[in-house]
Amino acid sequence: MSAIRLTVSREAFPIRGAFRISRGAKTEAHVVVAEVSDGEHRGRGECVPYARYGESVDGVAAALEAMAEAVAGGLDRQALSRAMAPGAARNALDCALWDLEAKRSGMPVWRLAGLDRPPEPLVTCYTLSVDEPAAMAEAARGRAARHPLLKMKLTGDGDLERVAAVRAAAPAARLVVDANEGWTLDQLHRFAPVLAGLGVEMIEQPLPAGRDEALRGIDCPVPLGADESCHGLESLERLRGLYRVVNVKLDKTGGLTEALAMTRAARASGFEVMVGCMVATSLAMAPAVLAGQGARWVDLDGPLLLARDREPGLVYDGAVLQPPAPELWG
Repeated sequence: MSAIRLTVSREAFPIRGAFRISRGAKTEAHVVVAEVSDGEHRGRGECVPYARYGESVDGVAAALEAMAEAVAGGLDRQALSRAMAPGAARNALDCALWDLEAKRSGMPVWRLAGLDRPPEPLVTCYTLSVDEPAAMAEAARGRAARHPLLKMKLTGDGDLERVAAVRAAAPAARLVVDANEGWTLDQLHRFAPVLAGLGVEMIEQPLPAGRDEALRGIDCPVPLGADESCHGLESLERLRGLYRVVNVKLDKTGGLTEALAMTRAARASGFEVMVGCMVATSLAMAPAVLAGQGARWVDLDGPLLLARDREPGLVYDGAVLQPPAPELWG
């Protein structure tokens, strides 16, 4: 059997307009792609290096390139989990190895992963960047008919006005909000009862990850979700008593292998599960479709925020995300 060759590439995809959260805005999605090939079959995986976790495009690409010899020597996914720390680099390589195994065996990844049935279509959130209330309401009004589940990026001052404006513009939509660590504890206490009255289903990461111990024992009228506080399996134990929801992202868990294990462990521990993403292409979303099966909330709208996607890409019928075709991944 031929040795596996690993190649690494850096790519940028323009975002439609700008994507704004509490920490700032960006106009491009910078991704790193790992491709593994035996000369006949190839597998691909895409990741998004995230500066919030000390990652950079160059650093992630270098970490992947350093794995070329191990990959050529037969590194498998189990060994990968011991050889690399969780994060974007491991995610790209883990997903590429899943894809290659599927292509070589002629079996879809869902069968290789031991799932009971093929993946089903998912209803995904559509994300509204933080903006002035009128602008967010207009964005909701334009999307509400085709996206019944909206996720609002928030930032602190003025957030109640933002949510009220979106609720008025999209009275039938389901709403979740994401503060991206941008609130204080006082704001959470003041905002949560009002948000509950506006029908908000979940508040994601209200406090900075390093200060969220203040949430312990709080009886919040809206379920709280951990994002920046939630990484891999090792983070679940500390999150008990702080959050009722965990947001599982492959760039944080370090790939599909741990993401599948984490969704199972989270449910067994009594957490609700959200499966989310960074802003990236369909290649990054495709493996997360498997992790998203059975999740309470799915936030895999990354390609919808881009000015262009890969070809072929995932198929979105409004808010309904179809499972990936093998030509893309898996």
